[in-house]
Amino acid sequence: MTGAPVHFLSSTVLPPSLGRLSRLPRHPPETGYFRLTTRRLIISKQASLRSAMSSEVSTSATLQGGAIDPAQIIGGAGNVKRQLSQLFEVSLRTTFPDESNVEPLVAVSQKFGDYQCNNAMSMWSKVKGKTTEFKGGPASIGEALARNLPPSEIVESTSVAKAGFVNIILSNKWIAKSIQKMLVNGIGTWAPVLPVKRAVVDFSSPNIAKEMHVGHLRSTIIGDTLARMLEYSNIDVLRRNHVGDWGTQFGMLIQYLFEMFPNWEEAGVQAIGDLQAFYKASKLNFDEDPSFKERAQQAVVQLQGGEPRYRRAWKQICEISRQEFDQVYRRLGVKLEEKGESFYNPYIPGVLEELTSKGLIEESEGARVIFIKGHPNPFIVVKRDGGYNYASTDLAALWYRLNEEKAEWMVYVTDVGQSPHFEMLFSAAKRAGWLPANDATLYPKASHVGFGLVLGADGKRFRTRATEVVRLVDLLDEAKNRSKTELKQRLENNGKIAEWSEEELERTAEAVGYGAVKYADLKNNRLTNYQFSFDAMLNDKGDTAVYLLYAHARICSIIRKSGKDVEELKKLENLILGHEDERALGLHLVQFSEIVEEVCTNLLPNLLCDYLYKLSEKFTRFYTSCQVVGSPEECSRLLLCEATAVVMRKCFDLLGIVPVYKI
Repeated sequence: MTGAPVHFLSSTVLPPSLGRLSRLPRHPPETGYFRLTTRRLIISKQASLRSAMSSEVSTSATLQGGAIDPAQIIGGAGNVKRQLSQLFEVSLRTTFPDESNVEPLVAVSQKFGDYQCNNAMSMWSKVKGKTTEFKGGPASIGEALARNLPPSEIVESTSVAKAGFVNIILSNKWIAKSIQKMLVNGIGTWAPVLPVKRAVVDFSSPNIAKEMHVGHLRSTIIGDTLARMLEYSNIDVLRRNHVGDWGTQFGMLIQYLFEMFPNWEEAGVQAIGDLQAFYKASKLNFDEDPSFKERAQQAVVQLQGGEPRYRRAWKQICEISRQEFDQVYRRLGVKLEEKGESFYNPYIPGVLEELTSKGLIEESEGARVIFIKGHPNPFIVVKRDGGYNYASTDLAALWYRLNEEKAEWMVYVTDVGQSPHFEMLFSAAKRAGWLPANDATLYPKASHVGFGLVLGADGKRFRTRATEVVRLVDLLDEAKNRSKTELKQRLENNGKIAEWSEEELERTAEAVGYGAVKYADLKNNRLTNYQFSFDAMLNDKGDTAVYLLYAHARICSIIRKSGKDVEELKKLENLILGHEDERALGLHLVQFSEIVEEVCTNLLPNLLCDYLYKLSEKFTRFYTSCQVVGSPEECSRLLLCEATAVVMRKCFDLLGIVPVYKI
């Protein structure tokens, strides 16, 4: 299933000239913002909630005539919800030719169908008293919408409730055909189509010279998952690691290095040794020795002035940190491109010059600030001492991403505590004309993906007994080690330990252990705090990665035990959804694309976790009630098993989890 073609007014917004940066190309400001020229399809959450109100069904009709594909009606298919929306858009235009701006409100039905169209009540409020055609109220409108639906192979039948909701039953043959096409052509054909070509996802972003801890876990995992989903949607994603590699702490570190190890260049990394211990020792000197503090502040001036010796020391400290960060990223399977605070430093003067010329920056109590409506404190862009800060760096980064990188969507993944900062950043960008001011449907746009805290068993911020924040690399290693211990115990209990090599044990323990940590985070709404528990996340029952990975391995085992060549079955056999549990599983499979689209639109990975867990439950019901191997329907049911495994693997991939094929 593929989506409708996307048309743009222009590809990105580029701000006016920024002084010494004026060499950069610009689009005319009047065409800087763009939106889809095709009608925006709104999938209303309110419509979904109203579905429970669809009480009594008053009419029923089976579509007759030559069925046609929705893609032939309106130049593109898309996911199920979009295809139905296209059909109802035609029906709405036919039923209400004078109402040109009506959006189809299509939602998954909770009770009386697979989907439902919920336009009748809102249309009744519009036409009531203006026409005698719909004397029966919303129900008569619903009947007209159902009657005017173009014939399509996707719809088996419709029924209309008294409140006018049009309930839709999808065709079993169409569901089966869609799944079989996916099996032949690949899961990539179910990728959603989004109105964006390039996005920046800014995530992880630890501070140089400081250990990555569990507080970085959520940003790294959530950011990676969102990047994977946007990449699956055929968007060019720039994965940015906005590390804290600039600022006053480097003067402290460099000065301490010079004083403690005069021959530091000869000693190399051995001079610094344990970077965390080195940082704590230098911080102690900085806090307790006023003369050292003064020398450290002068070191910052030397560093920012480009003095070669200070720059070499800075690079060495940064490189040691990167090596430690990479240990975590390798374990998590996360890819990032570093563009830290120092990268944007040369752009700050030009950006501030442009904002000043537009009248945004004002003097206030010795600092330079931008006043933002609705915020009690101003957005400080230059400190009293003339130094730059997070605000000035982030403004320069946002400008760079729009101009140099031509990004249309900037996604920032940080804790919710930084929400006020990003609200002010985006407001300043809108005032500058970099982002559209009042229309959320326009691009380019910027989004802050906030997340809550990781809590310990006591409900407080997750720490060790020594009150230090937990090191992320230690946490991941413990998850893997616990997973390996439990896996070996399971294999010893069922007598299969001899069938496993040490390499297989290690690989599976990593997949399950790291996957358990990721899934335990991602299954929660990111805005909430969540309690970190190894026992809960490594449980093989319930909504855990362990349960889901083992469920996938069981499906693979079923296919292997059949002795059939699934690739041959895809070419030679047909999928038939004859049993109600086969159909329920098939319907859930074809809804995969719209779930991924919803995750991308709302930036909520937990929706995919919920889909994956329900998929596993529906497969279990199917497998319990429908014999696969040795049944007359064996070939068809093996195809359904394979389709489930393919979609599960894509879910795992989008969540950054490595699947296991053997338990």
